[in-house]
Amino acid sequence: MMLRCMFFRFFLVLVASIYLSISWASSEVREQEYAEEIETSYSGGEIIWLQAKGRKFLTLYTETEKVSSLGTAIILHPMDGHPDQKEIINPLRLFLPEHNWATLSIQLPVLGVSAKQLEYYPLFDDANARILAAIDHLKKGKVENIVLIGYGLGGMMASYFLNEQGVVKDLEKADVKAIVSISLAVPDSERKQAQVLDFIKLIKQPFLDIFAENDLPEVTDSARKRRLAAKEKKAYRQFQVAGEGHLYQHDEGLVVKRIYSWMSRGRKPE
Repeated sequence: MMLRCMFFRFFLVLVASIYLSISWASSEVREQEYAEEIETSYSGGEIIWLQAKGRKFLTLYTETEKVSSLGTAIILHPMDGHPDQKEIINPLRLFLPEHNWATLSIQLPVLGVSAKQLEYYPLFDDANARILAAIDHLKKGKVENIVLIGYGLGGMMASYFLNEQGVVKDLEKADVKAIVSISLAVPDSERKQAQVLDFIKLIKQPFLDIFAENDLPEVTDSARKRRLAAKEKKAYRQFQVAGEGHLYQHDEGLVVKRIYSWMSRGRKPE
């Protein structure tokens, strides 16, 4: 019986290792496909390759049109997305620089097309490493005001990052000065990466929570829970975009305008 149990445990470990290897390989393949697509089709900005955990990843940096700037927004795409995707990400990275905010849109880890959100949770720490690499790159350029903007899963990763890095404990020393989430979901999961409500309670940075009237159920159904989680946060704002769905196809410009207006309040050019 003991031998059988040991064999079963070995089998589970072997299956898990194979699964993770396949998922990781899938991530590399998808990222390479996105990189090739972006390199041949993107308009505006500059491709900058950064490195985290021994792997290079693509980012798109777009400067402001003025000599002075209010800071830089690090943009985090949704699940299975990329730094120049048409929905929300491209408009943000190109329009914010017109309003005195530079942008650095980064490639986050991605899996296969059929991967579920639950399968992405083990990649959150890899996403953390990439966000840190992006912050370090900006700090070398003397950027003081850094804002995280995350769409969908990118918003979850942004809130997880702040919680894991402990910057929520000391706002004065934090490298990230504010966070914007677009269509932030509260998953029904016990996994630590999915504890969005706890993250909201702990994060001290100014927090803008944007979602669409006809967004995904896990976004709209949890809107009140997110407000309650932030009830003691003076710097938390929630905004519902009327008549829109998760892709914000009718007036994505309104989303961008709301974001740069909120980000720019009380900030001075660097």
